[in-house]
Amino acid sequence: MASSLCENCSRLVKELAAHLRRICREFEQKIRDVFRELCQCTCFRVTPERSLLRRETQEFLRPLHEDESQLLSQEGLQTLTRLAASENTDLQMTAAMYYLHVSHHLKSRLPDDFMEPVMTLLLSPDLDVQKTVSLALVNLLVKNNVCKELVIEMGMLVPILELFQSGDGTAQCHSCACVAMLASSESNRDAIIVDGIIPLLALAKSYDPRVQRNATWALLHLTHSDWSTRILCQAGGIPVLVLLLQSSDSEVQFCGCTALCNIAAIQEHHPKLLSIGGHYLLKSLLTLTSSSVQKNSAQACRCLQTLSKNVLIQEQLMELDCVPPLKALLKTPTAAWTEPAMTLLCALSAHPPNHDCLVSEGLLDEVGQLLRHHRSSSAAITHGCEIVTNLSCSGGGQQAVMESLCLSGLLGALLSPALSDDTLLHVTSCLRHLMTWDLLRCNLSATITAEQVLGLVKLSGQTHKPLLSYNCAAITSKLEMTGDLRVAETSLQYRVPVPAGVPPKERCKIPAAGHSYNIQPQERWRLLIPVGRQ
Repeated sequence: MASSLCENCSRLVKELAAHLRRICREFEQKIRDVFRELCQCTCFRVTPERSLLRRETQEFLRPLHEDESQLLSQEGLQTLTRLAASENTDLQMTAAMYYLHVSHHLKSRLPDDFMEPVMTLLLSPDLDVQKTVSLALVNLLVKNNVCKELVIEMGMLVPILELFQSGDGTAQCHSCACVAMLASSESNRDAIIVDGIIPLLALAKSYDPRVQRNATWALLHLTHSDWSTRILCQAGGIPVLVLLLQSSDSEVQFCGCTALCNIAAIQEHHPKLLSIGGHYLLKSLLTLTSSSVQKNSAQACRCLQTLSKNVLIQEQLMELDCVPPLKALLKTPTAAWTEPAMTLLCALSAHPPNHDCLVSEGLLDEVGQLLRHHRSSSAAITHGCEIVTNLSCSGGGQQAVMESLCLSGLLGALLSPALSDDTLLHVTSCLRHLMTWDLLRCNLSATITAEQVLGLVKLSGQTHKPLLSYNCAAITSKLEMTGDLRVAETSLQYRVPVPAGVPPKERCKIPAAGHSYNIQPQERWRLLIPVGRQ
């Protein structure tokens, strides 16, 4: 068949074909040369030693699928050591994955000998190997399968801290978790604080929520001892922790708030806490009290309560109108919310300059509701009694007590079977204090029921709680009978007991301690009997 191409086109096609054949021959030769060099390298050469290691690795991995009791055999340790020391990152990864598997299934202590390969793997040049073995180490630390002190003694802290600088979020997350677990041991904190405090503060500001959470967790552990807390504050930790209160992550908020609470417990750090302008710390904590996360709200209240021991901070809290958000917490049905708020309000009520403000804010109305509806909560009742006692001393406090449900709440608590004698001691102490005011004494006398008086009489007979017995006697002796109740006037002889262990010189502090006396008609205890019931 004749060609349809002209002579010139035929020549060009032949030249192109010849050129392509030459290129293919050159490319083929290049491939041969490359593979020849690769085969000469130890990475691809199948040596007897490498063949043996491959067989050992296959035997080593078999327990993962067959018998977990063989996970920590001596033969396995030898193979792990060889794999970890290998220059091949795939073999190193095999060892790291083995440790990860062990960390998920191990129920006993990891033998100390097995920690040496972990150290080798942490020093691997391959980041994936480091991430895998650091995760395994976190799991082992969380489950207490390894000794935290041993990790520090072996020098593992250095490569763990170096992972902070890796720039990889996962590596930073795992290494921060390791440091957090190690910092939970007091003996390790000195080593961590020296080289780890600055990078931890930097990672606490990370945009990766996992990294930020674990870094904050580690910082929290460092506030569990005075020395590490002092170093943390000197390194600028307080502003970082305050900023964490604004985090969108509830766990970060909780850890940051708890760390600040620990710092606030040490008086010397208060100036630094207050040095942040615009009352930023107190505003952030007050905002956190309204959190929908229960533990965060409660922890913010605890932190404010710790800070409120400082009179200056109390004044600033009152200036920031702290009462409304705390009152809102008292309306919640859950004791976990109400009790921390009550504790803080109780601390504020102990400061006389705050009385008028607390009364005008209607605090006693909320306390009265709480006393009536939370009679099973000893903490709420105890703090409620202290608040009523404190605020009744103010100008408008007595009238506010009368207009609220505080009196009926206190009287009702006398009959609550859920309250201990210690809680009843607070209730009766509060009532005895209120009976010293004429206005409140008349109101109490008109409000109390026969059942409640009988409860007081019953409590007065408890010899194992002398102060409780005395309170009940004092309350009953001052009651004024009015209305539909008939007085069964019975002269009773009462001997005020002396609490055990009170020295003779101290007995004068207990009214009529150790003396017997006949209660006169105008002071006698009265058993209230409703009209028509004999």
